[in-house]
Amino acid sequence: MKPLKTVTIVGVGLMGGSIGLALRKRNMAEKVVGVGRRQVSLRVARRVGAVTNTTIDLAGGVDGADLVVVSSPVGMIIDHVKQVAAACPEGTLITDTGSAKQAIVDALDSGLPRGCRFLGSHPLCGSEKSGAVNADENLFEGAMTVITPTRNTRAEDFDLLEQFWSEMGSMVVQMPAEEHDQALALTSHLPHMAAAALANTVPEQYLRLTAQGMRDTTRLASGDAELWVHILSLNRDNVLKALQQYGAQLTALHSAIRDNDEEKLRQFLTSAKKNRDALGS
Repeated sequence: MKPLKTVTIVGVGLMGGSIGLALRKRNMAEKVVGVGRRQVSLRVARRVGAVTNTTIDLAGGVDGADLVVVSSPVGMIIDHVKQVAAACPEGTLITDTGSAKQAIVDALDSGLPRGCRFLGSHPLCGSEKSGAVNADENLFEGAMTVITPTRNTRAEDFDLLEQFWSEMGSMVVQMPAEEHDQALALTSHLPHMAAAALANTVPEQYLRLTAQGMRDTTRLASGDAELWVHILSLNRDNVLKALQQYGAQLTALHSAIRDNDEEKLRQFLTSAKKNRDALGS
């Protein structure tokens, strides 16, 4: 992929900062502009080397961009893409990193001004930590990135994004936004809710008795609450189905223990071990 002249990243937190670091490490862009709401956050992004330029002026930040990556909190992505499209050069391709896709794609798939196009992306990586101070230039190495094309997507736009994420080390797959949200409700959103529910189950007076198992299992619960409110709201129907499926598993486990049915309990735990081991380390 020929280096892009200017890539603008709107929202230079953990994900946006990692994109900037990856772009600069691999010489994929001559100029990486970071757009944010607060100068203090942008100073951090500059200090860690995630960007070459920063601004709190979105219109100024996307002026001249060859590609814009909107890495804002998921509840702000639709508005930010529309603002970007109103200010960036004619025909600019815009993508995002949001973890709920259908509502975003439905709102942005057509009708952006001046020939600008939106094609959704979701890198399946990250951390419960936040901010550019925790950015990692190798965050995308070996991780999967989902691109969600529609019937309106141009082949050249898909090819550009596929190369973009691949050169940062990602394995790229394409998937309809609807299927993405169904899958992520189970593989990403449900784990966070399970961790949060478990963290809320243990009374405060017993927290001092927790060991590594509890800390590992509830790690996701340290994620930003406001961010997750938006994710769960945007993917509400699929999340409710995932919770129903999870509840059925808990009910089966409860019944096996209540009935002292060692064979059912053994089958349940053996199946769980097999599925977990298949995930790898």
